[in-house]
Amino acid sequence: MKKITKEVYLNWYKDMLFWRKFEDKLAAVYIQQKVRGFLHLYNGQEAVLAGSLHAMDLTKDKMITAYRNHVQPIGMGVDPKRVMAELYGKVTGTSKGMGGSMHIFSKEHRFYGGHGIVGGQIPLGAGLAFGDKYAGSNAVTLCYMGDGAVRQGSLHETFNLAMLWKLPVVFICENNGYAMGTSVARTSHSTEIWKLGLGYEMPCGPVDGMDPVTVAKEVSKAVERARAGDGPTFLEMKTYRYRGHSMSDAQHYRTKDEVEEYKKIDPISQVLAIIKENKYATDDQIAEVGKEVKRKVNECEKFADESDYPPASQLYDMVYEQKDFPFVQHKL
Repeated sequence: MKKITKEVYLNWYKDMLFWRKFEDKLAAVYIQQKVRGFLHLYNGQEAVLAGSLHAMDLTKDKMITAYRNHVQPIGMGVDPKRVMAELYGKVTGTSKGMGGSMHIFSKEHRFYGGHGIVGGQIPLGAGLAFGDKYAGSNAVTLCYMGDGAVRQGSLHETFNLAMLWKLPVVFICENNGYAMGTSVARTSHSTEIWKLGLGYEMPCGPVDGMDPVTVAKEVSKAVERARAGDGPTFLEMKTYRYRGHSMSDAQHYRTKDEVEEYKKIDPISQVLAIIKENKYATDDQIAEVGKEVKRKVNECEKFADESDYPPASQLYDMVYEQKDFPFVQHKL
């Protein structure tokens, strides 16, 4: 595993704080109806992404996830201004305003969505890994899903083939406890989701998803295994989301006290505590990070506000056309 240095901690703090504030801004503009439709926020789960990115080789590895997908592409290198513009439905967005909140995508940065179908990304993640193996690449795909998605049959079909073909893929369940709004205990006989890998003899295990250091260590092992040609791993990241499933979630299934308890182990606060304890930055430097994050978020909002909506004619540009496509003519 790559060493976790002072610079790593400082970058983690800067990145996670930006992701948090970026999505806080999205929540605010959603209420103003600048962002419409569904909006699923990542607040509280940032350690999973921070630790995973540390384990990846961003020059070749791929990432695919579900619809809680705004900050992942930013971590992979996508311009956050374009991500916010996509959420606004603007032509300067990552999908020219045609995808919206649940469908952020960047082939250039190897981020393959952003999928609205629960569990739909799981076989696609294995497919990306199959493509790399077929092409002789040693790239690895990280495929994320929520705890609700593991109830889908597609997960089991994918696990079976991934093990059979030893695909270079790491399956990561971000278990925030409630899926859309029902606890794991009420929807699954086994609450230890990682044990699903045992039925396929897939290396698997639970991970503290609130600590980026632990995430980095476990994902690094899984990535190294996949890159060596030894096949997939299944990790259950035990994490927590502070906001509802989406902006329309009234959160009647949990108490405010429970949310506050989890905030005591907030991943950003944990990293900041290490920075202060080891004197990696002064209070003034930490405050400057906060100011820079605020400036960047405001810059993203300004860019999205000032961008144009796509023209109606763009609808026709998004339809596949092949003039010489073969077809059978039926005589009447």
